[in-house]
Amino acid sequence: MSTDEKNKLPNAGAASDSAAERVPTKIRITEDAEATGEVAAAYDFWRAGSGRNQVPGIIKCFGARPDFLRQVVEFSNTVHFSEGHLSRRHKEMIASYVSYLNRCPY
Repeated sequence: MSTDEKNKLPNAGAASDSAAERVPTKIRITEDAEATGEVAAAYDFWRAGSGRNQVPGIIKCFGARPDFLRQVVEFSNTVHFSEGHLSRRHKEMIASYVSYLNRCPY
């Protein structure tokens, strides 16, 4: 990737809640306010486990398959957030740094 291409990547520090300012994706994203039925239930499942109110885009990208979204959340909780060789705190630090390096706002 050239420097010009990298400079066109969205800035992680400039993440916005405004749909008009978001970078378009090829995946249909179901926003929190639009979620109904199984999608809303899957988002609520994530909220209950995370303690957060707003569902991040990385979770919303699975909204088209709420059954799979639940499996991803359960797997993530097991792999990322259970104690093991690394504590959750260390895993979160590594994930945050990798997101920073990738200019990812998640």
